[in-house]
Amino acid sequence: QVQLVESGGGLVQAGGSLRLSCAASGGTFNSYAMGWFRQAPGKEREFVAAISWSGGSTYYADSVKGRFSISRDNAKNTVYLQMNSLKPEDTAVYYCAAKLHYYSAYDGSYEYWGQGTQVTVSS
Repeated sequence: QVQLVESGGGLVQAGGSLRLSCAASGGTFNSYAMGWFRQAPGKEREFVAAISWSGGSTYYADSVKGRFSISRDNAKNTVYLQMNSLKPEDTAVYYCAAKLHYYSAYDGSYEYWGQGTQVTVSS
């Protein structure tokens, strides 16, 4: 059983930056691909970024490509999401998720989820 705890959310002005962290426990972290998803009020959860178990491969939604960067530190059992050039439309609750083997943009394939952290971008 893997437990995931996100942190780093907050209120930021448009154009600003935030770095989200997701700390994992209870499993072999480097066995899991990791993903970040987000859900805005009244909208469905959507894929943001994913990273392979080794960190050697990453994948991004078109809406964040070039602005967001996902990374991981397997020694610290932590995955990060660096968010730059934030826009009001990035406002959402951000969730990290874990799945065995290959990363995916499909949220239904992830086995473990964190509780989420709120990101609010003001215009």
